[in-house]
Amino acid sequence: MRLRRFSIPIGTFTVLLLLALLSGMQKLPSSPPASAGLAGTVEWIYDGDTLKVSGIGKVRLLGIDTPEHEDSSRDRGLTRLGVPAKNLRPMAKAALQHNIALVKNRTVRLVTEAEERDRYGRLLAYVYLEDGTLLNRLLLEKGLAVVYRRFSFAQKNEFLRAEKTAREAGLGLWAP
Repeated sequence: MRLRRFSIPIGTFTVLLLLALLSGMQKLPSSPPASAGLAGTVEWIYDGDTLKVSGIGKVRLLGIDTPEHEDSSRDRGLTRLGVPAKNLRPMAKAALQHNIALVKNRTVRLVTEAEERDRYGRLLAYVYLEDGTLLNRLLLEKGLAVVYRRFSFAQKNEFLRAEKTAREAGLGLWAP
């Protein structure tokens, strides 16, 4: 049996090789791969936007802000957004109690973005309940939190819409 020899111009060969390589590539996931497997049980609720998750440590809910337990310099930012000062402490307590009732001793799934930690070393994450509900957005929808406007994050526009809906309905922080 005799094999035939044939020649392919180098430019054509290069294009074919490149197409073969590209066809074997897979699309990269949109969220960081490390965040896909983060899960744990909520051991402690510090306040409306900070939790302790087993095996992970302190987790700061990404993209939201809740009032502090006591008067704080951060109050000014909330009142500038239109939150009545008289609502701050009661809503700090309400957000804490909401999270205790909803997630304490329950398993949550955490999804991070490129900036995984804040300046205090807390993991910045979207916190998903077992049924798929996003805790961060739920707090906004109930008027227990405002959107953290200082930094960009993937769900900022969606969070701003949820906050606007709660504000227009006069819920939680936005109650007259």
